[in-house]
Formats: sequence, structure tokens, C-alpha cells
Amino acid sequence: MAIVTTIRREVLTLPAAELGPDNPLPPLRPLDELHRVDDRDDLPPDMARQIGYEPLRSLLPVHLRDGYERVRAPRGVDALVIENDRLRATVLPGLGGRIASLLHKPSERELLYRNPVFQPAAFALNGAWFSGGIEWNIGATGHTTLACAPLHAARVTAPDGGEMLRLWEWERLRDLPFQVDLWLPDGSDFLYVGVRIRNPHEKPVPTYWWSNIAVPERRRVLAPAQEAWYFGYERRLRTVPVPSYEEIRQLPHAADYFYDLPDARRRWIAALDEDGHGLVQTSTDVLRGRKLFVWGSGPGGRRWQEWLTEPGTEDYCEIQAGLARTQLEHARLDPESEVSWLEAYGPLNSPAQAGKAEERLEAVLPRADVDAAYAAWKPHADTAPGEILATGSGWGALEVLCADLKLPGTPFDDSTLGEAQEPWLELLRAGALPEPRTVRPPGETLVAPHWRDMLETAPAGPHGEYHLGVAQWHAGDRAQAVRSWERALELAPSVWPLLRCLAVFDQEVGNRERAADRYAEAFDDLCRERRDAGEAWTAAMAALGREAIEALLAVGRTRDARSVWARLRPATRARGRFRFIEAGLLVAEGRREEARAVFEEGFEVADLREGAEAVGRLWERVSDEPLPDRYDFRMR
Repeated sequence: MAIVTTIRREVLTLPAAELGPDNPLPPLRPLDELHRVDDRDDLPPDMARQIGYEPLRSLLPVHLRDGYERVRAPRGVDALVIENDRLRATVLPGLGGRIASLLHKPSERELLYRNPVFQPAAFALNGAWFSGGIEWNIGATGHTTLACAPLHAARVTAPDGGEMLRLWEWERLRDLPFQVDLWLPDGSDFLYVGVRIRNPHEKPVPTYWWSNIAVPERRRVLAPAQEAWYFGYERRLRTVPVPSYEEIRQLPHAADYFYDLPDARRRWIAALDEDGHGLVQTSTDVLRGRKLFVWGSGPGGRRWQEWLTEPGTEDYCEIQAGLARTQLEHARLDPESEVSWLEAYGPLNSPAQAGKAEERLEAVLPRADVDAAYAAWKPHADTAPGEILATGSGWGALEVLCADLKLPGTPFDDSTLGEAQEPWLELLRAGALPEPRTVRPPGETLVAPHWRDMLETAPAGPHGEYHLGVAQWHAGDRAQAVRSWERALELAPSVWPLLRCLAVFDQEVGNRERAADRYAEAFDDLCRERRDAGEAWTAAMAALGREAIEALLAVGRTRDARSVWARLRPATRARGRFRFIEAGLLVAEGRREEARAVFEEGFEVADLREGAEAVGRLWERVSDEPLPDRYDFRMR
């Protein structure tokens, strides 16, 4: 008897690090994104145009997620399992809707790389990210800010009358609602995934999507292409022949290969083991791009692999599928329009040649069947969800209220509004942003034009002026932002958030001495104002202290930097990031041997950024010896 497709709740217990609190300081600095191209003259015109089309310049309104560490303990992670008699997909709605596992039941084969731990690392645009499974990347070049965030989830009727799992959320970088529908037809070896991104606004919006699939590293990756666009983290794109398995295994450093699929060819990519078994992903033609990412065989790539999981775990690579030919591009989504497609994931058994693999794919899942499945799903994209299985953020509900949006299929209910949205709901309804009733670190700022307009017409108050300045900064109007923050200083009971914003401005215009003065004054004010040792205040102390020390050291004020260090909480100073800062402080004080001792004692900078080379540069200042493997994270 066939097992009818079911969806059920489950709790996974695995070694997991806590996410910790978000960084409360608004991310005002330009985005330091590795995936940029410095020279576009030799690229095809459409590719060059899309690479230059509104690249992300700021994380606002999203905050950084850097409060995690590397201490793991058994923890329960909520999961939703969708299953038929052939496949079992395990989805993590609280962690970006990631598909953590895709098990082919007849062969008992795991089709994905399944990370046995949950360990955040600084790979997402806003920090916290983890490896493994299938990730839905929306927003802008890089890993989504929703990688470790909850999505809404519900049961929906599938095109075949069975059950479908719907995931949806409001993507805040581009202000776009999206949905991911997953279903398993009875008896099917393939998981179908319908994706829709909507632009409800009256202006075009840059759009980005890449489905990121982690597979075991020792796989032959096949795609219907003879050439690829190669990106080696040196900010340059060039065409190369599609590399062989042996050539990929010999790469010393991390690399991206974006396969140049001919327009008429079927869209697919597969990763097969030495016996020809593995995973294939295919889609309707809208999802144009295909990619292979490898870490490389060098010590930096190996170290990153260890960093993201635990010793003895199988290494992985990534195969991906996206809207554009490369991840460095953003596509235009016209006003009041949408883009949608269908993906399919399942097992493939084939000789390891692209032509043979495509023949085998056509035999087990014809291209026409994928197109037919998309046509069958599309009318169901608007179906109202049934039982709610998980709840995401309240930001979508706030935007729906603000613009009176109608988004059938993806309801952003008023019940999801929470504490973070309360002051903005007051601004929307009463025309004024309320002053906080208690002294606490400032909340999130909304920076879209319609919110900025409301702040500009609201009665002036220190809290509103602070948020208005952040919104003006995001819009590129720095002079007005500075004026708003300076006006707020005159009346604000809490000045450290404003001084910090002004210090960032000073740094951006090259006035490092004044920036150091303002950082020192801001940290003094925060120390006076801190009400308790709770999570919010501790996160604010750590974030501002870190920036203040760096600013003070930049102008040679080591005594003042040491004063900031001494006032941080002992638990903060013990964190790996702050042990690294301490080593830099010791070097600045001329205490080279003590700085080296910090390295020898060992530390782990939990939020070390992808491609970061700061640890290696500091090591060169304390030792003439080669960089120890444990500190080698070089990607080029």
C-alpha cells in the first residue's frame, strides 16, 4: 500500500549553539560583501547591467546577528516533516525554512549533506548562517538575512488534493513577500517546490534568488554546459571551460563556477558519487542559473569546513540554482508583478557524463512533467493556508496594514504583530513615534521611503529624530541625518546611540580623532545608563565597546581603549572575539609577547566573517612563524 503524503511536527535534538541576541546598533557602514566585480567591461551587456543594478549598499533595516558563540549543547530544534512512501523531507521553519534532510526511503540514501550540528557562522549578509541542506536565498547577493530567522508555515491543499507545506515571509532588504510551497505527490521520487516572489509596490524592485543545495564534497557535479563563469574571490569574472572532477579536486582555494547554460537547454544540475548515485535538481526555465561552489583543498578551505561543523564530519560543496546567470546580478521585478517557478529534487542514478545524466533525468522526470506540475501548482499559489504550523515575524503584517495590501495565499495576520512593531504601528495610526517608557537600547529602524516620510512629518522628539536620522542615512542624505541626530542630542535622555551614529559619520568622512572622542563619550554614557546585566544591555555594551576600542586604537589612544576594555563585563571579555581584540590591544601597547601568548592560549572568533584575513594579519605582527592552521581562514 502506498503511504499517503503527510506533514507532521517533529523535534530534532542535536548539538547546537545558541543564537544569542542581535546587535542593537544600526548597521550604518557600507556593506563589505566579497562577491563584487571591479571590472565589467568584458562582460555581456545584460550581465554587466544586472551586476550594476542596485546592488545592496546597506543592511538596514535588518540588524546584525552576532551574539552567538561556539559552545554547543544538545538542544531541540522544531521541524516539519513532509513524507510519502518514497521521500522524507525535514524542514526547519524557525531557521529560514531550511530543508535539513531529504531521505530517499527505498535506497535509504540521504540525498543532501546533512550537518550533524547547528553552528552559526558569519556567512549571511547579516551574520548568523549555518551549513547543510537546502537554503532559500532571497534579497541580495549573499546568504539571506533570514538564514536563522523564523518563517510562517501552514498546511495547504496540494495540486493533487493531498497536503502541501507552505512557507512564507516578508523579505525586509527589498520589501518583497515570497512563498515556498513543498509537496510530494503520492509515489513520487521527487519533491516539488513552487516558489513565488511578489512586488506589490508601484516601482520596480531588484530581485535575487538562489536555491543553495549542500551535497557531500566527493561528488561529480554535472550540468548541461561547456563553459562557466569563474569567480575566485578576487572580484573578477571570467569564462573558463567547465572543469573536470579532477581539476576541481586540485583547486587550492574557494571558487564559484556559474555554468553558462544555453537558452534552449533544460535547467538542471546533479551531484553523483563514484557509483553514479546522488541528487538531481531541475526546474522550469525561469530559474536560469546553475552554480558549483567548492572550498578548495588549501588549509583555509579545510579550516572553514571544520569551523562550520565538527571534526570527523564529511566535507561538502554547494550546487545552486538562481534567477540570473551569476549570483552577482539582480533582476528587475516590475511594479505590481510577480515571478514564479517550480523546482524538483530527487535521486538520480546515472553514468557521470552530462549527456547520459540528462537522458536518465528525462526518463525518470520528463521536462514536460515539470512544466505540467508548475501549471498545476500555479492556481494553488493563492489558496488560503489551513492549519498554521509555525509563525514568522510581524514585519509583513505591519507593511500590509501600512499599504492595505492584498496578498492571497500569504496572509500576514495582525496577530503576528509584536513588541518590535508596536512603536511603528503607533506612528502609522497616530502620526507620532512614541518616546520609550523605560530606558533601554533603541529598537529597529524602518527605512523605506514611506516610513521615512512619516518620520519627517511626525512631531519632533529625540526618539523620532534618532530613527529619522537612520532612515535619512540609509537614503544617502548624510547631511540631514547628522542634523537629525544633533537635534536629538539636545533633548535625549539617552545620548550614546546618537553619539555612536555621529561617530560613524566622522569615520566615513575621515575625521578619526572626532570619531574617537564621540565613541569614548558614548561608551561613558552607556556605562552610566546601563540598568542591569540583562541580555539587551550586555549586547549593547559588547557592540559599542568593540567599535569604541577599534576607533581609539586607530588614532593611537591605547590608554582610552584599555579603559573601555576594563569596563566590559568579564563574560564579554572572555568571548573569542574579544580575546582577539585584546591581542590587538596588547600589540598596540607594545606588549608583543603577551599578545602572542593570547594566540598560544587559543581563541575562536565566532563571528569571523567569510573571507576575513584580520586574524592572519595580526599574527604577522606578533610572530615571524607561519600562520597556525587553526587561525588560517584564507579563501584566496
